[in-house]
Amino acid sequence: MAQRLVVIGAGMASGRMLEHLFDEAPGAYEVTLFNAEPRGNYNRIMLSPVLAGEKTYEEIVTHDDAWYEAQGVTCRFGEKVTAIDRAAKVVMGENGPVSYDKLVIATGSTPFIIPMPGHDLKGVIAYRDLEDTNAMIGAAARGGKAVVIGGGLLGLEAAAGLKMRGMDVTVVHIMGHLMERQLDPAAGALLRHALEDRGIEVLCEAQSEAILGEDGHVRALKLRDGRELPCEILVMAVGIRPNIALAQQAGLACGRGIQVDDALVTCDPDILALGECIEHDGHIFGLVAPLYDQAKVLAATLRGEAAAYVTREVSTKLKVTGCDLFSAGDFAEGPGREDIVFRDPGHGIYKRLILEGERLIGAVMYGDTIDSNWFFSLIKERADISAMRDTLIFGPGFQGGDTADPRVAVAALPRSAVGGDGLPQTQIATAAPGGFAQAFLRSAQR
Repeated sequence: MAQRLVVIGAGMASGRMLEHLFDEAPGAYEVTLFNAEPRGNYNRIMLSPVLAGEKTYEEIVTHDDAWYEAQGVTCRFGEKVTAIDRAAKVVMGENGPVSYDKLVIATGSTPFIIPMPGHDLKGVIAYRDLEDTNAMIGAAARGGKAVVIGGGLLGLEAAAGLKMRGMDVTVVHIMGHLMERQLDPAAGALLRHALEDRGIEVLCEAQSEAILGEDGHVRALKLRDGRELPCEILVMAVGIRPNIALAQQAGLACGRGIQVDDALVTCDPDILALGECIEHDGHIFGLVAPLYDQAKVLAATLRGEAAAYVTREVSTKLKVTGCDLFSAGDFAEGPGREDIVFRDPGHGIYKRLILEGERLIGAVMYGDTIDSNWFFSLIKERADISAMRDTLIFGPGFQGGDTADPRVAVAALPRSAVGGDGLPQTQIATAAPGGFAQAFLRSAQR
């Protein structure tokens, strides 16, 4: 007899979990799926192309009505869960209760709204779901100015999308360079220049003080230095917080997120959790790759199989057309760490690899990310790179055979490439064999 499974949240994590469960244990569970949004699973990471006008919502739907019907899922979309009665094993929805044998909480995260004066004015929005995206599309259709607070991934994707729809956009970022969690200052500067070339104004080291309104609607952002930035819409993209209110109300153990063990089981053996709402081994999550790993583990746990989630390295890519950017691992400076840096200002290319011993532990790339997956695999696999240290920066095409000679790699550089000591390509071509190539690599590793 099938067990009763209730899932709270129809996002990407729970959607992938259901796929695994239905594929590998068909008929094992009768599933009821709640979602506060009036729809099922769609690819949230593709909302930026929807905002930019490059895709439609219909193109990013992952599970449509026909899929849920074929799997026998009872969908309660547009209905919030108000409480969990753990003793009775009942979930209380706005439209009535439903009993469970197993419960999966996948409530995701909520956007952080800076509690500054004016944050509740009309026209002040976060960037999290389809409703937020449609609000920005509607504002852009009316034209005017937009201000985006936050120079991280979501903020820059929102700014680029609004600009592509014709708005004048200003990005306000409190830190010294954009995407400081993923990029070093050099790559952040290249990204800033690329955005400014598109007509997006970027203000770094700028502190927001208040949101000014008129007739209940936003009219400007006031900065601490007294400047006012007029706007018809203000997008706040300053981070997310795990959505744990329901779990806390139910008495589940929570820290920053809902605390789970390696099998993704909470302190209640019949309640599991995954996605951006959880905390595992001190980590919380905001990227899709670990969520998909969690989905596979949780589905196995529901099938009664032994499975353990392990936190892995993650990578970041910016979804802004024309801005090729990749970041992975740890790129902070530290004792015993070496840098290998490649710069080609003429083509807007910057690459930085961070080594610790004979391991690649971090990578930052801008302008040319074609080899990013290869570098990411070296980081994840903790590969020994000693045999290719001198040519590592040039990518997999220069590993092994004659091209493993760093002189060959340097000679193949474009003329606009500049080495660590500032020598241009024209000097590379005339340098003594073995002279500049090795100097370039040593200088870059300092």
